[in-house]
Amino acid sequence: MTTPFLLNERLPDPAVKAIDKSFEKYRVPLASVERLAQGFSWAEGPVYFGDARCLLWSDIPNSRIMRWDEETGVTGIYRKPSNYANGNTRDRQGRLVTAEHGRRVTRTEYDGRITVLSDRFEGKPLNSPNDVVVKSDDSIWFTDMNAGIIGNWNGEMAEQELPMRVYRIDGKTGQAAVMTEGVVQRPNGLAFSPDEKTLYVVESQFGERAIYAFDVVDGVKLANGRMIVKCTKEETPDGFRVDIDGNLWCGWGMGSAALDGVRIFTPQGQPIGHIELPERCANVCFGGPKRNRLFMAASHSLYAIYVNTQGAKGG
Repeated sequence: MTTPFLLNERLPDPAVKAIDKSFEKYRVPLASVERLAQGFSWAEGPVYFGDARCLLWSDIPNSRIMRWDEETGVTGIYRKPSNYANGNTRDRQGRLVTAEHGRRVTRTEYDGRITVLSDRFEGKPLNSPNDVVVKSDDSIWFTDMNAGIIGNWNGEMAEQELPMRVYRIDGKTGQAAVMTEGVVQRPNGLAFSPDEKTLYVVESQFGERAIYAFDVVDGVKLANGRMIVKCTKEETPDGFRVDIDGNLWCGWGMGSAALDGVRIFTPQGQPIGHIELPERCANVCFGGPKRNRLFMAASHSLYAIYVNTQGAKGG
């Protein structure tokens, strides 16, 4: 059994900081940030499987999906090669859905077979799907940007043939459609509000980093895109998930050590809390039997902390 490493022995954990007093109710006073595993080139896309009591996440440059066992603490390889898997989630039938920098979105069937859900649009190859979420109507929403084709570190260099966009795959027909065109230049993380009436999307264009909110119209279209968080030059938002109160728990950092970790925002974009980590955090998910444990994929390590809220369904 692998024993988690506590970053801080003091309680309450000084790494958990309230920017606004409203964040205090989400803090568990006796909970500390734990490092569960380390030794990865770039950890991304965590997703929790309660039926298997495990967490999966991507190690993109090594083209593998990792697995951490909640009962034993043992870490191993779930899949290699993974086609440079990045974002992961589960559909409403419990299957793994993955955005792969190898230019496709896939679903892992119950028997382990891999089904390609999308790899082209209008006859042209996708760029490098980055993150993915599944809505309650079984539609699959994913971001497609260029991180996996501009070099050979977390993908393979290739020509960009399509604009960077958010797409929706219809849950019944399997047809893909463009959801954003121009509002967000380089879409990254995305997540729905608990009522699925709002879709949040991270803008990761250099010099324009921000978080946008869109109204979801009739469940199939986006409208009224507006910026709710404008980042400074030192701030880098990445992947995120939403809790049952609608707060955004967002991977954060890179500009300075003080920014590395998870930044928490209200649904309106007000920063209320921050969880400091010794590395930039790329993405998060809620898990555990009560969905009250925040798992954080951060650069070279996997971290976790219990919080006094639960992840919204579908995250």
